[in-house]
Parts: sequence; C-alpha cells; structure tokens
Amino acid sequence: MDITADMVWQMWVVLALIAGVITVYCLDRFSIELVSATTVAMFLVFFHAFPLPNFGPTEILAGFANPALITIMALLIIGQGMFQTGALEGPARRLARLSEKHPRFVLTLLFASMFVVSAFLNNTPVVVMFIPIVAALAGRLGRSPSKVMIPLSFVCILAGMTTLIGSSTNLLVSDALRQATGEGLEFFAQTRIGLMLAGVGLVYMLLFAGRLLPDRKSPDEEIAGESGRQFIAQIEITPDHPLVGHASRAGLFEELRDMTVRLIQRGEHAYLPPFDGLTLRPGDLIIVAATRKTITDVISSRTGFFAGAIEAAAGDEVLTSGDDEETPDLSIVEAVVAPASRLIGRSIEQAAFRTQTGCVVIGVQRRSRMIRTRMTEIRLESGDVLLVLGSRRALRALREQRDVLPLEWSATDVPDLGRAATARLVFAGVVILASTGIIPILHASVIGALTMLIAKCINFRQAARAFDQRIYLLIGAAFALGGALQATGGADFLAGGVVGLAEPFGPLALLSTMFLLVAVLTNILSNSATAILFAPIAVSAAERTGIDPTIFVLTVLFAANCSFATPIAYQTNLLVMGPGRYRFTDFIRVGGPLVVVIWITYTAIAAWSFDL
Repeated sequence: MDITADMVWQMWVVLALIAGVITVYCLDRFSIELVSATTVAMFLVFFHAFPLPNFGPTEILAGFANPALITIMALLIIGQGMFQTGALEGPARRLARLSEKHPRFVLTLLFASMFVVSAFLNNTPVVVMFIPIVAALAGRLGRSPSKVMIPLSFVCILAGMTTLIGSSTNLLVSDALRQATGEGLEFFAQTRIGLMLAGVGLVYMLLFAGRLLPDRKSPDEEIAGESGRQFIAQIEITPDHPLVGHASRAGLFEELRDMTVRLIQRGEHAYLPPFDGLTLRPGDLIIVAATRKTITDVISSRTGFFAGAIEAAAGDEVLTSGDDEETPDLSIVEAVVAPASRLIGRSIEQAAFRTQTGCVVIGVQRRSRMIRTRMTEIRLESGDVLLVLGSRRALRALREQRDVLPLEWSATDVPDLGRAATARLVFAGVVILASTGIIPILHASVIGALTMLIAKCINFRQAARAFDQRIYLLIGAAFALGGALQATGGADFLAGGVVGLAEPFGPLALLSTMFLLVAVLTNILSNSATAILFAPIAVSAAERTGIDPTIFVLTVLFAANCSFATPIAYQTNLLVMGPGRYRFTDFIRVGGPLVVVIWITYTAIAAWSFDL
C-alpha cells in the first residue's frame, strides 16, 4: 500500500503502542484481560481523534467476531465437553492397568496417543487429563515426575503443528492468509512439514531431554489433583450394591484393586486384612484408604459404589436443576476443619454435617496417622481434611460455614462418564467434517459445540467456563493491533525492513530470519498474538518478493508454535510447571535448544520442500 505523509506519524505511533503493549504483556504486572481491553480502548480513542480511511471502530472491533476466533472458542467448548464427560478416562485407565506389567511400553504408547489426540483437539484438556497417569507410570519406572512433565507438554505442542485445528495459532494464521488472498490453509496443508518438525523434536527429547531435565523427587507432591495422600472412605453394601456376592482372592478384592481395604465391618464383628475367602453381603461396611483421584474416578465410573452418597448429595437438585439437565452437577472439594470449629471432638454423624450443609463427607484425611475405624465414627480434629461431595448450590453455601475452610483450588466437577461415548462421537464428527471439507471448519466446530450442549455432555455453565475470556480478549486485541499495523502501513514498513535485511542473501535466508524472529517472540509474548501480528507482515513480505504467500504464512505458523523456551509461552507449559516442580530456567535449558533445532530443521526443509 502507498503510505501518505499524513499516515507516517500515525504509523510510528501505532508501532510505539504495539511495542508498549508487548512490553506490558511481558512484565506481567497487570492482567491480560486489563491490558487487552485497554489496548482496544486506546485504539478506539486514537483513531477517533485521528481517523484513517476505511479504518474505524468497526474494523478495530472486528477481531472479536472474527471467524477464526469463533472457531477457537467453539473448539474449546468441545474440548471442555470431552473433559467433563471423561471421554478419555476409559482409554487412559486401561493404559494405566496395562502399565502394571509393561510400564515402559505403556509410557511410550501413552505419549504416542497424546500426540495423535493433540493433533485434533485443544491440547490443554489433554494435558490436564494425562498428567496424573504419566506421573503414575513414571513412578512405576522409578523416574521423577520432573523427568516426564516437560516432555508431556512439548509432545502436545509438537502435535499441534500437524493439522489446522491442532492449535489456535494455525487457525489465526490461516485466517490472515484468507483475508489477503481469499483462500485459507487446507486442513492438512502443514501436515507433511509439521510431521517432519515434530519427528525431529521427538528425537531431540528422546536423546537429550532426560539429561537436561532436573531430577526432583518428591513423593509427597500433589500431581494435578491426584495426591499421594490417602483419605479414609467407606462403602456401604446395600442389597442392590454391585459388590454383593464378590469374594476375596489371595486376600484382596479385585473390584477394589485401586483402594486399600483396611476394615470390613459386619454387624459387631470387624474383619482385618488379609481377607481369606470372605464374600461381601448386604449390610457390610467397607472401610478403604484411597487417593482423591481414585475416589473421584469410582464416583464417576461406578456410581453404584457410592450410590447412597450421590443420592444424598444430589438432594432435590434433580427436580430443580432445570430443563437443560437430567442429573445434578456434583462437585468434589477439600475442606479443612478450622481451629475452634464446632466439629472438633465430634463425629460426622454427631455434627449432622449433611443436614447442616447439604453436602456429604465421602473421605477424611488426617496427616498424623491412618485411622482404622468407620469414617462416620472418626472424631474430627483441627486440620483434618474432609473430602466433600455436593451440588454447586450446596458448595457455595459451604463457603459461608465457619467450621470448615473449603480449598477453592481443589474444587472439581464429577465427570459424567455416561455421556463419554456421545462426546467421542461428536468430536469424531467435527474432525471428519472439517478434514474432508464437507463443511468449513467454522461450521463444523460451532455445530459440534452446539451438539455437546444439546446432548448434555456439557452444560451452559461449563461451556461458559471453557469460553476463556483471557484468550478471547487477547486475540481480539491482537486483531486490532494487526489491523492498525496494516491500515497505517506499518506491516509494509516492517516487511520491507525484514526483506531489506535478508533479501540480499536469498529467499531462504529471508524465511529463516523471519522464522527465528517469530520463534523468539512467541516465547515472550502469546503465540496467538505473535501469529496475528506477523501473519500480515509475512503476506506483505511475500508480495514484495513475489514468492507464494502460503510459504511465508507457513513459516509464521511453525515458528509461532515453537513455544518451548519459557513457561509463559503456552498454557500447557504452565500446567506442568507445578507437578514437575520446575523453575523458569528449566524450560530455557531444555526448550531453548529445541527452538534452535526446529529453526535449523525448518530452514533445511524449506530449502528442499519449497525449492528455494
């Protein structure tokens, strides 16, 4: 575009504002939402006072209704539906059981499974779901979680390079190409090169990650919601209970293999392990010790085990939950018995906890010792941790109780595994429709999200939670930055600078320079924002050099996905930072060289693949 004299100063102001916004993002002193909203407001005011032809409020705010952004939000809802229904829990649990005999093979198979799933699904819920399983497998192999958590994140990021919906970055870059040329990227446009880059990245991690990663063993560390701490829980055997008639084998109960049975109370007689030839009968009370994750899994997948607790926790929610739900939304939260609490010295039954709070205690954990008695007979002490099951309304009311202190960070919804198969079908349908080109990916993702709601795999509250306002505002603001950059001629100016610097050395040097620049910035700024800012610059550079713009756009796409060198570069890096007990420098030490390796590999592939 031709830059008039009146536009030059506006271009420099926009460039200065973009530099300032990037700096504020990196300093992390203010929330992403606040910075993004402020950025949009500044551009609205600036271009109202100093207008440009064909660039006003409509263009500044257009990013918030951009088809690529709507697609990303819809895919996040689909991912949340997969998570809430535990659609991946069944396969993951089968892998965990297989690992008892072949842990090394299963760990390899698990990473391969994560790679395939992350290529077609938002990888954040994938990482959340697989963290405890990978950690457990690492424990069976005698490895520290710090040896496997960063590879877990990196595998998912590498997989995201391989398909159009593997990463939100890919969709944003494709949209930039569509705006410039009228055609976006095809579903598998980057797959061939993406698989090559991913293969090199996987080989790098296989050879060097184990040596570069720290070895920080912490048996007591909580790993993504699954703690090594054991809760005392009890299972009441009713006449229609699924355990009626089950007998012990070799002193153990196969159906309770994930739990430690500490006591079976039958009338006035108590049976202690090992349980030789004991058959469970109605009226038996089984006292078990289990982790929170195990208890949650049992409540989700084998509801009959805790049928009484679930019914008591649901209360009248089934009748009042509304037309959009057939079953109540139940959640589990940990609550600490407060000092000077009225519960101290009293059992759960004596305190009438269910009557007072509307919630049910399904487990008790005491740090000092493991108690062998009925859970309901344990006299509570200050500092005891209660595992509480209740509806959303009951848990909100629990916050007002002075006797217990709910740990808000520990609150998790109980997955509805009964709809897992439906969620898998919806997800598969979206992938098939989008990949075959039957309908555009925007239509497929929106239909998929709507189907998740109609099929009740997810409710509106959970869908709203998936609608990440930080991502929405960040990407919307980034579109405003990119639009202003183009409208003022800033994109052409920067493209000319990059071209002028590298063009004398040939088109390959130009691609390589742009890749390295984007790869560095994506680890400082958000990968989505980096992609949006540099995609129009890449298109402008292509126009200046006469090279196919798809080549430059793919360069930005792969570079923006190189989010390996810092924990703030991508969400999955932040997710594994706690479980792996990582420091900021751990990502630099392991991910920094990986960025360089991917850069060099891409340069070599581009020379061959694009005939440069």
